[in-house]
Amino acid sequence: MSNSKSGTLSPLQQRIHEIIYEADTPKGKFFDIMLLIFIILSVTVVILESVDWIRDDYHDLFIILEWIFTIFFTIEYILRLYSVMKPLKYATSFYGIIDLLAILPSYIGLFILKSQTQYLLAIRAMRLFRIFRIFKLTKFLNQSNIIINSIKESKEKLFVFIVFVLLAVTILGSIMYLVEGDSNPSFSNIPVSIYWAIVTLTTVGYGDISPETPFGQFIAAIVMIMGYAVIAVPTGIVSAEIMKADTSIGNTQACMSCASEGHDNDATHCKYCGSALYLDE
Repeated sequence: MSNSKSGTLSPLQQRIHEIIYEADTPKGKFFDIMLLIFIILSVTVVILESVDWIRDDYHDLFIILEWIFTIFFTIEYILRLYSVMKPLKYATSFYGIIDLLAILPSYIGLFILKSQTQYLLAIRAMRLFRIFRIFKLTKFLNQSNIIINSIKESKEKLFVFIVFVLLAVTILGSIMYLVEGDSNPSFSNIPVSIYWAIVTLTTVGYGDISPETPFGQFIAAIVMIMGYAVIAVPTGIVSAEIMKADTSIGNTQACMSCASEGHDNDATHCKYCGSALYLDE
């Protein structure tokens, strides 16, 4: 990069920031790749530990490995807070919360039964989202943001649709209770009948409850056909918002103030906190 980062961080903090946050430098990419390896190994250990015979044979080894990973992630988390001007901003961000949750179970396990917390360590797998930034797969990350933003923009329409579906399954469940209740013990009450309507309308079809009377089967057929419309409507709503979305791709630049990423290629200031990203040399 031809410019230096702005801010009041010390040279040491800036150096740490470059290594930990930047994926477009050799040292930064090396650190992030090593971080991914540690994440994968730690999740693998948690998975293997859930197998009884493996846990019995390698119990002591798993404990040692778990604390090695925990100490590594703890140091990394502290350094991330140390190398930004607004630590609280990072701590409350998506990645900041995930990083904290990745280490808490081990420390909580010191005070309560370890068996109740060890499998929560699998949340470390969520940190693998960093692979999009590390290998510059910003195009894929941008597409996921488009989907999320499209859902947000469609939330009012989706809310109205969900209310309609809830009303529909309530009415259908009540009708099926009246039609099947006397002759079919499966439809013993309205809540169970509503459950059947939800399963049928969403085309899941567990088959644990089914109508037996001809009229009940006719209603079930109508509900099954309606299920296709249930799938099509929200898909169309979100698809319309996706078509209007901005598909421009950002870069991997991390703000030294709040550690936010995903800025436009021509951005000079952070879109989240307003801090300058660069200063002319």
